[in-house]
Amino acid sequence: MADDTPTDPQARKAAIRGQARKNRVAQKNKDEVSRRICAAFTALPAYQAAKTVMWYVDAGSEVRTRHTLPEALTHGKRVVVPWCVVETNELELFLLEDMIELVEGAYKILEPKDDLRHLPTKNVQPEQLDLVMVPGTAFDPRGGRMGQGKGYYDRLLARARLDAPLIALAFDCQIFDEIPVAPHDVFMDLVLTESRVIQGQGRK
Repeated sequence: MADDTPTDPQARKAAIRGQARKNRVAQKNKDEVSRRICAAFTALPAYQAAKTVMWYVDAGSEVRTRHTLPEALTHGKRVVVPWCVVETNELELFLLEDMIELVEGAYKILEPKDDLRHLPTKNVQPEQLDLVMVPGTAFDPRGGRMGQGKGYYDRLLARARLDAPLIALAFDCQIFDEIPVAPHDVFMDLVLTESRVIQGQGRK
């Protein structure tokens, strides 16, 4: 049977991104499965050792973190969440101390309230992160990552310290044999799913 996978890298990325989104939407028991994946994240030695941890706040059909974030606030760590500056398409980092500091913002993602996000005490730089949780649309066994296609996280992760592990959360259905990567793409150190811990190649 002929292989229908496009050979052009951009077409392949588009096909994989579309399939991964369909798979993710069809994922059953998202809340329960997401809690298991988040529990695997907080059980990591790297998490236990970290003082400042970035969590993403789930959007759409991503692995859901919002159910575990309130618990994370009790772990004695600085919890940081990203928010999108729509005018510049850049991600900024916010020190989260209470879930009431978040409201629905761009792309229906929970983001810091307007009157809090620019307070000096709330601003965090990527270089201050000890551990980084990363969302994504699709991943492969090398730790290759495909995002939404806008490069938000690629630009943010390029500023993270090399000794700060990049840990992606994904459902099994988001793992593909190989995804096309570009020179600017960042590889994950680990990808956690409900059944696997994938050791990625990380940043070289």
